[in-house]
Amino acid sequence: MLGLAAAPNSTITIHHNCTSSWILRALPSCKTPKAFSLFGSSHSGELRQGLKRVRFVSMIAATNAAESKAGLSGSSSSLASKQALISLSDKRELDFLGNGLQKLGYKIVSTGGTTAALESAGIPVTKVEEVTHFPEMLDGRVKTLHPHVHGGILARRDLKHHMEALSGHGIGTFDVVVVNLYPFYDKVSSPEGVGFEEGIENIDIGGHTLIRAAAKNHKDVLVVVDPQDYPALLKFLEGTIDSPGFRRYLAAKAFDHTTAYDSAISQWFWIENGEDQFPSRLTSNLSLKSSLRYGENPHQKAAFYLDKSLSEVNAGGIATAVQHHGKEMSYNNYLDADAAWNCVSEFTNPTCVVVKHTNPCGVASRDDILEAYRLAVRADPVSAFGGIVAFNVDVDELLAKEIREFRSPTDGETRMFYEIVIAPKYTPMGLEVLRGKSKTLRILEARKHEKGKISLRQVGCGWLVQEPDDLTPENIKFNVVSEKRPSDDELQDAEFAWLCVKHVKSNAIVIAKNKCMLGMGSGQPNRLESLRIALKKAGKEVEGAALASDAFFPFAWKDAVEEACENRIGVIAEPGGSIRDKDAIDCCNKYGVSLVFTDVRHFRH
Repeated sequence: MLGLAAAPNSTITIHHNCTSSWILRALPSCKTPKAFSLFGSSHSGELRQGLKRVRFVSMIAATNAAESKAGLSGSSSSLASKQALISLSDKRELDFLGNGLQKLGYKIVSTGGTTAALESAGIPVTKVEEVTHFPEMLDGRVKTLHPHVHGGILARRDLKHHMEALSGHGIGTFDVVVVNLYPFYDKVSSPEGVGFEEGIENIDIGGHTLIRAAAKNHKDVLVVVDPQDYPALLKFLEGTIDSPGFRRYLAAKAFDHTTAYDSAISQWFWIENGEDQFPSRLTSNLSLKSSLRYGENPHQKAAFYLDKSLSEVNAGGIATAVQHHGKEMSYNNYLDADAAWNCVSEFTNPTCVVVKHTNPCGVASRDDILEAYRLAVRADPVSAFGGIVAFNVDVDELLAKEIREFRSPTDGETRMFYEIVIAPKYTPMGLEVLRGKSKTLRILEARKHEKGKISLRQVGCGWLVQEPDDLTPENIKFNVVSEKRPSDDELQDAEFAWLCVKHVKSNAIVIAKNKCMLGMGSGQPNRLESLRIALKKAGKEVEGAALASDAFFPFAWKDAVEEACENRIGVIAEPGGSIRDKDAIDCCNKYGVSLVFTDVRHFRH
């Protein structure tokens, strides 16, 4: 670099090195000695020809000396020092960072509120205006958008012409850039919300540009957007961390930061514009919550991410559940817990749902939640063992004791074992009792997931997006198409079975009576096999029960409809829509079974 010093006899001595040629370009006819005096030199004639430019250099030298004495830093003084640019909205650990950088000999340049915070902490700081020689303007919209800032960030140190360009304009380099952005996401996602204009004003421009510039030139500039990285940054600068990938790690994190920021802005604009829920480009802001032991199988690595999309803010669901006890959640735990919670949340009466491999194997609704729990387990105690139990009411001490002590209906002795218990809340005693059941039992407290959220599913190189299947019996008209009309109790059971079957994997059949699932058949390639599985599980209780099918029956005679009728099913609920619907109606009429069409299908793949 180029150093300028005012000697006692007012003679300016110029010390030259290869990276600072701008002063020599001011004196084109001069040689390049390591040091020379402007006066008394054999080149005095040539120097007079460049005297005007030299006076400019002398002026800068004097300014630098004065600023150095005063502890200030202008754009040219930065040519001989290490510089860090700090501009923060989130000022956590700023004192720690500022003191650490100062001890390492960094000159700190900062903006607005960050400058004030550093000054109040007694940390020397240079205002960015002293670097740009241009005041902040437009209510703070323009602060750092200036060549004296971005030139010092973007210049590649390994390119001679880049460094010459900086020298030619008196621009110093920045070695560290620490920036985070206006809290746009927090503002627009707050419960009280913000107006459109306030949202616009919280869109960061200068900070966003600084981050991207520093991340692009990460080979020469360390960029930090997360206060958690401050200790590692300082250790790296001290030389105690020798990691070739550290710069790239910080750059990747920086681009993550700006990508998530832009994604939120895009989503917000779509929402504010009231556009179609399937925009031309769909972005999802996913944030790592935890690494998982493995995926569906031990040989598969896995992780769990939170969806930070604006549409999912405060929307509830398993992803935001609080775990009060037990082992860490696994990949399959999350899938099963989500299935159980989504199912039980659909019921308005006190309900217990037991799930195994994402299928509800037991569901019961009762005013007495203890009875509902027992009935849900008895529907299929073999499947319930090692399953997930979910309630749509609070778990108190009595219910917790019942969960802890209940014996398997298969032998009356073995205590039921569960992977997870989920409820909207727990009383203090209920939680204490439940914790005593097992050290590994995962106890989750969750909020109901709001309706109307889009559903995404991945296929090779693409995503399928759809509206959720939010329809419940209250939204559906059960049209009686048979000669025999169902009784009120039968119709209620048909509605209950219909609500259950939408949560069972297709082809799905559910048999229920008295608001209790008796049996279900799931995931079979043909509907007849699913029916037979459900009938087997229901056993002798099938007589007079309600049967729900997630889709229409393609055949009736000598097929599922007739077999159901022969087993004395009381009422069948199905969507209808088959070219053989008349066969199903005629079959039910022959056996005196009620048949209702819902005109709604509930496929679940």
